[in-house]
Amino acid sequence: MTVSNDDVRKVAKLARIALPEDQVEPMTKELNGILNWIEQLGEVDVDGVEPMTSVVHTTLPMRDDEITDGNIRDKVLANAPRSEDGFFVVPKVVE
Repeated sequence: MTVSNDDVRKVAKLARIALPEDQVEPMTKELNGILNWIEQLGEVDVDGVEPMTSVVHTTLPMRDDEITDGNIRDKVLANAPRSEDGFFVVPKVVE
């Protein structure tokens, strides 16, 4: 796949990018280089290769999934303009 100067102008217009005319040719060459590199990646044989999320095999430390409220409900509610029965009171937004 190759990109022409007209393609670069069209993409720049669609992306609302001001691309001076003297930049069109270098941008075309750069985009064609990128596309050629991507085509080379498509030629790599990856049969039997497991997908990876990282190049380094590490495991994240796990902790128990416990619900805690921090035992500071009264301090948190002290910041609220209104509270009732341990909950925030907010104006009704849907009728």
